[in-house]
Amino acid sequence: CKSFPETLLFQLLGLSIATLSTVTHYGLHFTLISNVSLDSNAYRVIHHTAFYFGICLSMTLILAALLSSAATVRESQCLTAMGFFCFALAFCGLIPAACWRYTHSTEVEDSIMDVYDFVYEEVRRNISSYRRHELTAIHEAFLCCGKHSPFGDTTVVENKTCPPSQVHNEGQDCLQEIQDFLKKHMDFVFSLLGLAIGLTVYGMILTSFLWFSIHFSSNLYRKGKYILR
Repeated sequence: CKSFPETLLFQLLGLSIATLSTVTHYGLHFTLISNVSLDSNAYRVIHHTAFYFGICLSMTLILAALLSSAATVRESQCLTAMGFFCFALAFCGLIPAACWRYTHSTEVEDSIMDVYDFVYEEVRRNISSYRRHELTAIHEAFLCCGKHSPFGDTTVVENKTCPPSQVHNEGQDCLQEIQDFLKKHMDFVFSLLGLAIGLTVYGMILTSFLWFSIHFSSNLYRKGKYILR
């Protein structure tokens, strides 16, 4: 059984998930929203949970790939069973994540929109100058400018917190810009999630086949050999 290309594939998948989790957790856009969000907002919990889930999933897939590779070289049933267990563990984590995606499809978007609305209203009411700096940072990160009025004019909030180029050139509405940014990011995340589910099932089938191959080949070595008692 030559499973070294498959081992490399699973390692690349694990590294991709770890990289995406790190970028999502420490990226400027998501870090800004997480720092601004209140404890009552669900985004901060989702933000941290997604990071730790991604890191654990990537480590599990890399470990499963290494165990499967070692099992192939040493023809060890024990290592093969451990590799299968790691793939099964990853699969059991991926399925609830995929289900959560479809049952809570707008929760991440709604929580970020709530954060932006809260900061915007705080600045509009001149409650805190600190919130003004936070809103300015959000505008600069997302390259947007406040909320567009149906009358087409800009308010004091936009004039104080938007970059000059965005104000004069009628920059993008932040709610729409945040929604577009999230849609692109989440589409990429769940494409990788679907790929991980498919490859995890393939890994479980591969390790099962490897276990039976080792088991039956070891029995064939003993065929015709008897011990007199």
